[in-house]
Amino acid sequence: MPPIVQLGHPALRGPSLPYDGQLTSGELSAFIELMRRVMHAAPGVGLAAPQLGVPLQIAVMEDRFDADPEISDVRQRHPLPFVTVINPAYTPLGPETVEFYEGCLSFNGYQGVVPRYRAVSLAYTDPAGTLVEQDFEGWQARIAQHETDHVHGTVYVDKVLTRSLCSNAEYLHRWASPSIDEARRTLGF
Repeated sequence: MPPIVQLGHPALRGPSLPYDGQLTSGELSAFIELMRRVMHAAPGVGLAAPQLGVPLQIAVMEDRFDADPEISDVRQRHPLPFVTVINPAYTPLGPETVEFYEGCLSFNGYQGVVPRYRAVSLAYTDPAGTLVEQDFEGWQARIAQHETDHVHGTVYVDKVLTRSLCSNAEYLHRWASPSIDEARRTLGF
């Protein structure tokens, strides 16, 4: 499988090209399946084409991980069936934001607290060419925003509360509680 490009790779920083048929339907299907396999192997809950060095506005998302029920309740984390989003754009559904730790397969080994809209409407095209508008909330909204940001040249570290940034090991050892309250008090963000 192809490697996931890491922070510093130019594909992560430029806005990707809108997808307008650059691939045949067979090539698009094969690319989507490859993205899904890479995402699962990482493991992750989303992957955008720029993370494979391909500057097209295509992303896949799926969250089927079992999370601690208390964490799921606080973070509003519920399973997300597999979805492919092409040329995605999100609009907030209200001003409310939530802050939680998140990571990125292209900044491997680190986590940081990122403020995100609690709910968004995601407009995108599906692989069959149908225009879709779908609302997401909680953790699913976080995933949709993270992957949409990728296709527009934004990485989560551009939005992270820098004092919260930590290694995965420190996150798991100290901050993997349902809320970020203790991390906020201790780290001062």
